[in-house]
Amino acid sequence: MNADIIIKGVVVLKLRPVLSIFAFFSLYNIFVYYLGWNVWIWASTAFHWEHHILFSIIVAIIAYSYILGRLLKLLSFLSIIGSYWFAVVQYGLLLFPIANLTVFLLKWSPLSEEAAIIWTGNVTLIIFMLLMALGMFNAYSPVIRSYEISIPKKVKNHKELKIAVASDMHFGKLSGRAHVSRLVKTVESIKPDLILLPGDIIDDDPKQFVRKQMGAILTNMHAPMGIYGVLGNHEYYGREIPAFLEEMKKLDIQILMDEVIQVEDSFYILGRKDKTDSRRKLIKDLVENLDHNLPIIAMDHQPTQLMEAEESGIDIILSGHTHRGQMMPNHLITKRMFELDWGYLKKNSLHAIVSSGFGFWGPPIRIGSRSEVVELKVTFLQED
Repeated sequence: MNADIIIKGVVVLKLRPVLSIFAFFSLYNIFVYYLGWNVWIWASTAFHWEHHILFSIIVAIIAYSYILGRLLKLLSFLSIIGSYWFAVVQYGLLLFPIANLTVFLLKWSPLSEEAAIIWTGNVTLIIFMLLMALGMFNAYSPVIRSYEISIPKKVKNHKELKIAVASDMHFGKLSGRAHVSRLVKTVESIKPDLILLPGDIIDDDPKQFVRKQMGAILTNMHAPMGIYGVLGNHEYYGREIPAFLEEMKKLDIQILMDEVIQVEDSFYILGRKDKTDSRRKLIKDLVENLDHNLPIIAMDHQPTQLMEAEESGIDIILSGHTHRGQMMPNHLITKRMFELDWGYLKKNSLHAIVSSGFGFWGPPIRIGSRSEVVELKVTFLQED
């Protein structure tokens, strides 16, 4: 009896991922059908389209273009279409039910059903295009977000420190050479003493970064105290961490993997591996042998352990990862997921800052968020 129960339990555990994937794609296909049906009703009414089978094939290819582009090198361009498709799905699912309700209510107006469908579809399309235009502007037009904080510790030869922080660049296909140039220009305008990059520097693997020679542009970014970064979850997803580390080494960007370094005998920089790595060290273990009379600045890609950082005596912790939801109303989800999903929080002696990121994941669309570089001005004070 016990053996039968164990065998059944093992079977259930093995089937669970398969069932989850099946459920996900079933729901996804329902969404795709709903979106495609709405577009077809409007297009066939407005332009008298008749080739519904051809239309269905085109919608199916677009709906799975991201996966096809990732799997087939010859069709890699499809992944770009697929990236934009993510935004189409999100805002289509928000706008189309409103459009459907509008057409239903217009049945009681003098407008014919055909006119109601055409005009509602036209207005929906205009709103959609405005959202996409605004989203692309927000994604490709970074701003500088400034914070000023004080640390009650004395630092040798430094009363102030200016740090430029850029996370989540996701350099790859859509966050390409032009966006690298924007980063260099934005950071250089800050004139920082130190540059910190808290993860997701590249989008999965470094192939596009190398092929497009983005590193040649990134070498123009300088700071007298150096440039340091950590791994994000996407560096793990790409499974090319050694190749990524080699590229960063060429650019004189030091990636800290559960490491602490002391800068000019003045302060510490602590860099954690991403939460994706279940074997990463605890914060308390990393700071155990440090001189806590000196400031400790930590980078942790995902802002999930602010309490542990505060209890371990960290003075400043810098994170990214959340993108502030990237496309509203996703920010309502990230606000519930993280104690701090964007901006600044003082937690007793800890100063926590989470950036919305310089790049983007998926579509180059930001609505309700903005691509940014953080300018952090730190003043050091001696305790009485």
